[in-house]
Parts: sequence; C-alpha cells; structure tokens
Amino acid sequence: MSDATLPPPADAGTIQEPPPAPAPPPIAMPPPLPAVPLTAAVAAPPTDQATYESLLAGRDRIASELGKVIVGQRDVIEHLLVALLCGGHCLITGAPGLAKTLLVKSIARVFHLRFQRIQFTPDLMPADITGTEILQTDGATRRMEFVRGPIFANIVLADEINRTPPKTQAALLEAMQEHQVTAAGQRHALEEPFFVLATQNPIEMEGTYPLPEAQLDRFLFNVVIDYLPEDDEVAVVTRTTGAPAAPIEPLFTGEDVLRFHELVRRVPVAEELVRYAVRLAAASRPRQSGTPDFVEQSVTWGAGTRAPQCLVLGAKARALLHGRSHVALEDIRALALPVLRHRILLNYRAEAEGVRVESVIRRLVDSVPAPTAP
Repeated sequence: MSDATLPPPADAGTIQEPPPAPAPPPIAMPPPLPAVPLTAAVAAPPTDQATYESLLAGRDRIASELGKVIVGQRDVIEHLLVALLCGGHCLITGAPGLAKTLLVKSIARVFHLRFQRIQFTPDLMPADITGTEILQTDGATRRMEFVRGPIFANIVLADEINRTPPKTQAALLEAMQEHQVTAAGQRHALEEPFFVLATQNPIEMEGTYPLPEAQLDRFLFNVVIDYLPEDDEVAVVTRTTGAPAAPIEPLFTGEDVLRFHELVRRVPVAEELVRYAVRLAAASRPRQSGTPDFVEQSVTWGAGTRAPQCLVLGAKARALLHGRSHVALEDIRALALPVLRHRILLNYRAEAEGVRVESVIRRLVDSVPAPTAP
C-alpha cells in the first residue's frame, strides 16, 4: 500500500479548555508537483480515510484477479477502472475476438456487480432494453404490470451498439443520463451503481448506424482495444486451450463502489490544472480565438464543456489508482486520448488525407502550454 494518504481535516479553531492529551502524529501526504502548486487543495474528512486505504489495498488484488483471464491490455483495464470509479459510461472500440466482453464480465465479478449483456441487432426494439408493460390476470381482476428489461443491472454491456437503429440507441440515453427508465408515464429508477459499457466493431460499417454526437458525448471515455503483442497472444492461446482458469474472486461490493464515487470527487486538484484541461478542450474548437492552425485545417467540430469535466474527474480517479491523493499533470495528459477521441469531429479534408483523430489530440497536448509555478 502506498504511503500516500488523504490529509487530516483542518483544525476547527482553538477552544479554551484544559490541555488535551497529546495528539497522534499527522498522516503524511505526498508533496504536489513542484511546477503546479495545489492552490485549490481541500482537506477530506477522516471518514474518507478507510475508503481510501481500502482502494489502495485492493489495487494490486484487482490486477491479480483480472490477470487470471485477461492478458495484457493494461491501459484499457486502467481506463475502464477509472470510468468505474468515476461512475461514468465507456465506449469500447475494437475488432472481434479481443476479449471485450470477457473483460467487462471480469470487472463486474471483481466488484460483485450485477451484469447484463444486450446484443444489439437491427430488429432490436426499445422495449427489449428498457422493459414493457404486460397484462396480468389475477382471478377476476386484470392489471398492467411493468416487466423490467435487461437495462436494470449494475453493469450493462451494449454489445455492437452501432448495429441497431437510432430509435433503439436512444433508449439508452435516458438511462445513461438520468439513471432511470420511463414506461407508460411511470418513472422506474435504476439500481446504483449503474454503468453502460458499449462496444462497437470498426471493421464492418455496412448496415450499421453510427452513434449521434449527443449520445457519444454521454460516454466518459472512448477506449480502443488493439491487437496484442506476439508474446501476449501466445499466452492467450495457451490459456484458452488448456485447463479452465481459476474463478475470479469478488473484492468489493456495490456499496464500496458508491463510496469510491464520493471519494474520487473529494480528491483535491489545483486550479491551474483545471484551467489546463479547459484550455486543452478549447484548443480543439475551430473558428475560435487562439485555435491552432492544424485544428482549423482538420477539425469540423471540437470538444464541448463536458470534455474538461471528464478530464478532471477521470484524473482524480487515476491519481487514486496510482497511489496519489492529489491530481497531477500526467493524469490529465494520460486521459486526453480516451476523453477527446469521440468528441472531436474531423472534416472531409482530414479524412481524405488520412489524418487520424489521435494524431490531432497528441498535437493538441504538445501545443497547449502546461501550467507552471508562478
């Protein structure tokens, strides 16, 4: 367990009483980055200390449990864990056979969350996701009863979400944003915590329905899963053709996840870093003052305000996973790709020239000045 801990609460003031017993030594906290003073640091109450230590103690165990069935993909696993700790939804893009479904199921088992998988097809209807009302007969009486759909789970895997029409895709919007389902005028709250992890296949685009920008913006991250290196792929083939792997042991509960959500939002972050995240998103918007030339040439639409919100919130969760009780510049930079990848729309010229959105984001990170000490 890292020696980084959350700071004790500030002294409430001096009270004229008999001298108290000697206080225990304060909990050590790692110093902030020299270049970025934590001017916005806020002390967390001691009730967060147990949650913080529980998360730190479970970091290595999470990796160990996932390692029973998942080989490699460390960045992907970290991004999914960050999304889980933030309470955000995640879009996973990758070719078939890269263990996207297995990874999501494994994370659900580690956190002991109820998991549901929905296979999106062209004939899938909204009621197939949210549920529908059916007529129930009880003796001489009849009544309409709502039967819950697979959306009523803690982790919902929307498999190949771009293979269903927009009408069905939109059935997820209310659930993702409001954590509720409305049927026949009645509101049905979803069980917390609630996450939507959607996958899409980037290979076959015929007969698919690309997600609208408004729905893409609801996803905290867009994570891309690539092919494994040769050694990792050999390990996968050896494991999957041998004896079954040991079962994954649950380490946390849904209540733990909700406490992690509260803890993440209490992690201190310097105003300079928040301003850096805002400037990074603003630099992606064409036709704005100070927009870089390469953005004007390649981008049709840039990232909105939700992008810096996701950058800062994700950076807080990443800092905790790395054993730090404050946000560092590296946390924001490390999440620039998954946060901005689906929020920057390239123009036809850029697509014709083979410009990738990832290259635009990397140039943005290099071009926006990093915060420095006054």
